[in-house]
Amino acid sequence: MLTTYKNIFLALLLAIATASVPLQAMAQASECGKERNKTGGALDEPTYKKLNDIYEDVGNELYDIAYDKLKVMINRAKGKYLKATLYQMMAQVEWARSNYESALYNFEQAVEIDALPDNIHFALMYQISQLYYMQERYDEALDKLALWMCKVPPEKIKPAAYVLKASIYAQKEDWKNVIPAIETAISMAEEPKESWYLLKLASHFELEQFPTAAQTLEIMIQNWPDKKDYWVQLSQIHYKLKKDDEALSVIALAYRRNMLDKQTDIMYLSNLYSNQDVPFKAAAALQKGIEDGIVEGSEKHWTMVADAWYAADAAENALAAYEHAGKASTKGDIDLRRAYILVDMERWDEAVEALEAAIEKGGLKERKFGEAYLLLGMSEFSLGNFSEASTAWGRASKYPKQKKAAQQWMNHMREERARKLAQN
Repeated sequence: MLTTYKNIFLALLLAIATASVPLQAMAQASECGKERNKTGGALDEPTYKKLNDIYEDVGNELYDIAYDKLKVMINRAKGKYLKATLYQMMAQVEWARSNYESALYNFEQAVEIDALPDNIHFALMYQISQLYYMQERYDEALDKLALWMCKVPPEKIKPAAYVLKASIYAQKEDWKNVIPAIETAISMAEEPKESWYLLKLASHFELEQFPTAAQTLEIMIQNWPDKKDYWVQLSQIHYKLKKDDEALSVIALAYRRNMLDKQTDIMYLSNLYSNQDVPFKAAAALQKGIEDGIVEGSEKHWTMVADAWYAADAAENALAAYEHAGKASTKGDIDLRRAYILVDMERWDEAVEALEAAIEKGGLKERKFGEAYLLLGMSEFSLGNFSEASTAWGRASKYPKQKKAAQQWMNHMREERARKLAQN
């Protein structure tokens, strides 16, 4: 289960790396007590024209040309504002062509010069944290993000920043710190993203905080009621916590919503019904799963259906299911089970057929062979086939555990035949 959750981190990485932070969120910032209030600088017309041409190159994806022009300009640049601007543009070009190490260097140069307007300056700080994250330098990413959060007023920090923080901790497998960060993001957002809840859920699983994981899943089900996996996972958590009633209630509701579309889902539901002593529903769900093509119609599964029907006192349904199971079996066990029911129902002709099939297929344990011959004798006797009954009991008597019963039946048959002769 947890492997699924860990896979979301790759998706989160891309989402976070490309997420934009509104510039207004960066404004009016202080450096944890140190005021910063820069508005930038001015560029002369020739410089502005050169930069505009470079922007056009970038827009046309002429990254090599743009970068070469920027290098020429930065070697000649004199003012701090111009240098910082050029480093920023070089970083953006490098980011565009996936040269993240170089992008990081240039972003840091732009920030270190400390000449850009507040909104841009702090946006670059945030991007630096993102880049460290993308390069799997998680401690540095956390340090840079913490510094950025320190400088930006709390009311200006958006949920995406806390998602980034949570994701960095997740990559470090520091699950305890993931939770407060992602919970902060969730609490701040009007419509938290599903991936945020998945990250929170994964953390609870990693920490084995199953009651809290259940609470999280309940919220996820409310927000995304059509996601079957959440229903199944919530039920499984309840089951793990030995809350069988809750486990069954959740998965049964998912079943009624026609959400269970895998064999494992149907098997899980059926087993829960059986465990809760509801064999009728266990049998019905499993049989429907087979008939709908969700569950494999194997000997094992048909036998489970039959056993459940039998436990529910639905003999006819049990017989039909055992017949399906018997057709898929090369051994006689299933036919013997069918014979037990037929004998109980005194359907002697069918019992004989089932018992003969069980004996012919074989593969029975010694005791089961003895029982089969004993029941065959009883069935033949009830049909008035005394010779066949005698033969069957004779074979049954060769098995130690059935010998006494077989002899008793043969004695009973002799007495019965003698009584009838005397009457005649």
